Amino acid sequence: MPASSHPSPPDPAWIGLAGPTASGKTAAALALAARRPVEIVSVDSALVYRGMDIGTAKPSAAERAAAPHHLIDIRDPREAYSAAEFVADATRLVGEIRARGALALLVGGTMLYFKALMDGLDAMPQADPAVRAALDAEAAARGWPALHAELAAVDPATAARLAPHDAQRIQRALEVWRTSGRPLSSFHGRGRGYAGLPGRLVSLEPQDRAWLHARIAERFDAMLAAGLVDEVRALRARGDLQADLPSMRCVGYRQAWMALDALPDPQAPLPPAALARLREQGIAATRQLAKRQLTWLRAMPAREVVACDAPDALARVLEKLA
Repeated sequence: MPASSHPSPPDPAWIGLAGPTASGKTAAALALAARRPVEIVSVDSALVYRGMDIGTAKPSAAERAAAPHHLIDIRDPREAYSAAEFVADATRLVGEIRARGALALLVGGTMLYFKALMDGLDAMPQADPAVRAALDAEAAARGWPALHAELAAVDPATAARLAPHDAQRIQRALEVWRTSGRPLSSFHGRGRGYAGLPGRLVSLEPQDRAWLHARIAERFDAMLAAGLVDEVRALRARGDLQADLPSMRCVGYRQAWMALDALPDPQAPLPPAALARLREQGIAATRQLAKRQLTWLRAMPAREVVACDAPDALARVLEKLA
């Protein structure tokens, strides 16, 4: 049978561009947008928050003018945004973008969002204030690393991707376990609550971890120079935000909040030693985030990997997505 008689595979509903922080996702997305009609859907749990621009490396006004962007600045920092909400929003947007004749390009590093969109996500148990209060009390007495060890015993898959001091996510995982009797990881990918939406995922991953570490340090230095500390100071000055909110636990924001907490006068400039400590802690936390992102990605066998530290990385991405 002639090759031309075989039907072509259907186009994917969306194309994803994933990778750890500082791997070059934004530059690649904008390069693609210059070549074909694209609308970018952010896959980033921090970019949803208004007033958090510097520490999230939010696309600039010029970058956002180069292509329509979605799911940016849709929540106040007081509010939560879940994977289930992302799946609902992204599914709607993909349909609308395709109806406009454009490519839905999903770009970001919140791998749970990608996994939930591709594999589906069960309806999650509701928050239980009594269980959360009990976990907070246990953490105050024993420390979050002890609760992380407890989580590892009942849900090793979730514990493996969480840092021992990631209080918010450890608390949620143990809350799910205690209220449902099921590990949090069992809700990912079974799809009873939210059907998966098939797409194509291209992943930017470094061959040399030192290359990524250097970019992370360079980017965090740029954030400090652009006024990250003042941005966090302004968020604190609102008076209605606390350090344990999901927004304020984002990498960079948490470390800057702690640095300001340590000052006798939180309005005073950070002394050089405190600024150096903030830089060290922020870069270390960002490295840990990148490590967790890569762990997530390696568990997604359908992804198409491009070495982001290769000299022709951008050309390779464009070739794959052309």
